[in-house]
Amino acid sequence: YAIWQITSSYRRNSEVAVTMVFVRVQKSKAYFSRYQVKYRRRREGKTDYRQRRKLCTQAKNKYQSPKYRLVVRFTNKQVICQIAYALIDGDRILAQASSLELPRYGLSVGLKNYAAAYCTGLLVARRVLQKLGLDDLYEGNTDVDGEVVSTEVDGTTYFVDEVDEDKRPFRCLLDVGCRATTTGCRIFGALKGAADGGLDIPHSEKRFPGYDRDAKDYDADMHRERIFGGHVGEYMEYLEEEDNQKYQECFASYIANDNEADGLEELYESVHEKIREDPSSSAKKGFSPDKSFKRKAKLTNEERKVRVEEKKAAKRAELEADSDDE
Repeated sequence: YAIWQITSSYRRNSEVAVTMVFVRVQKSKAYFSRYQVKYRRRREGKTDYRQRRKLCTQAKNKYQSPKYRLVVRFTNKQVICQIAYALIDGDRILAQASSLELPRYGLSVGLKNYAAAYCTGLLVARRVLQKLGLDDLYEGNTDVDGEVVSTEVDGTTYFVDEVDEDKRPFRCLLDVGCRATTTGCRIFGALKGAADGGLDIPHSEKRFPGYDRDAKDYDADMHRERIFGGHVGEYMEYLEEEDNQKYQECFASYIANDNEADGLEELYESVHEKIREDPSSSAKKGFSPDKSFKRKAKLTNEERKVRVEEKKAAKRAELEADSDDE
């Protein structure tokens, strides 16, 4: 602490004494001399490096075997699911799927709700297993009931129905980024879709919709209802009865595509079947630039002077015509 007393004398006025209050030195010179700037993505709030280190660090006796992550991210318009692994110079993406691909399978509305997140997780799971040649061995859970599936083999728990003797299931860990892992979050919809698609992802029912933390009870039927868009259909029926104008505004795309509240479960069932039939990614569209457009040639100094004189002459003629009319 430091006390500073300043006494100022003025010739015109009497002497004035100014006493400052106690000032606590919060950060000393030693603090600033040892300050280390954090990583850029930490400063931007984009990467949780404590979480990333745990997800990427592999045991040394695995001989550089990559540790795979199921990366789930939500934007304003879509759900993105990726199977990634880390190398010294950056991450590599083994497979990826986006909810913008779901119109191929018959779902063109509600591309970022819980049901769409489940479909996207299912799509990336079937796609990566097809790429690795494991899609026939591990079909996943075709009967969607919301229950957590697990199998124990030689003291190790695998979150699949059955474990093949020759090839073990593809294991990856959920990467949620900086999102809050609240109960019923859409991230866990993508997790459930990937688990039902045949991936071995360690998880429990404690963050799924339908889990009651106080009673420690899990309602799988409630989770199944979310997977098939039951909560959306219920809200559609409620708005249609209570506020039809708001219903027309909020569900305009559903109405345009003739998607009714009663038919949502059948819609999502058909989407799941089509994803399992063909999970491969669509062919990229070729880009052909428009070469007909040509930039105008730059004028020379003489041409610019001529153009200025023409503009002046046109303006003079316009002013003379106005004066003649008056």
